[in-house]
Amino acid sequence: MKMGCEVYHHLNAVINKKYEQDATNVGDEGGFAPSIQENKEGLELLKTSIDKAGYTGKIVTGMDVAASEFYGKDKTYDLNFKEENNNGSPKISDDQLKDLYKSFVSEYPIVSIEDPFDQDDRETYAKLTAEIGEKVQIVGDDLLVTNPKRVSKAIEGNACNALLLKVNQIGSVTESIEAVKMSKRAGWCVMTSHRSGETGFFHC
Repeated sequence: MKMGCEVYHHLNAVINKKYEQDATNVGDEGGFAPSIQENKEGLELLKTSIDKAGYTGKIVTGMDVAASEFYGKDKTYDLNFKEENNNGSPKISDDQLKDLYKSFVSEYPIVSIEDPFDQDDRETYAKLTAEIGEKVQIVGDDLLVTNPKRVSKAIEGNACNALLLKVNQIGSVTESIEAVKMSKRAGWCVMTSHRSGETGFFHC
């Protein structure tokens, strides 16, 4: 807790120095939103903050990419999807995105990547898991939605190696328990989601 708090406050200072004051306004989960223009910029901010806090080699990082949000009908990933009428130049293929993650992992202490590809792009999930899954946790959230049927398909295809547990996604405790048991039998890690804003709502 101490280490996390110290890095968070150093990150605040690092962002304040590089960007405008508004960049350290926080969302419902306490996250900062600086005007980052390049993929590695955010990772560099974290790395700098960890260094300044004196925890290099003691703190590792994870990414929640939510790639389904920028996956297009043309089966490419638009890295500039938030900008309207962009010229399409930031669009890359699934394999290019896979290699981008691998470059991140080689340069930064990343140990977990959640939703690296579209929820139905099992083939590329499997490629990434095969290539870096021994040292990096590849987490299925949108891919699995805590659904035992989708978990079973992912296990068969070696699509990922971790489940993000969200009871409200599947809608029943029974199916959630089944998804967890299946995942553990497959040797996967299971991450329990804190739910957005740190408050869980379960709809019955």
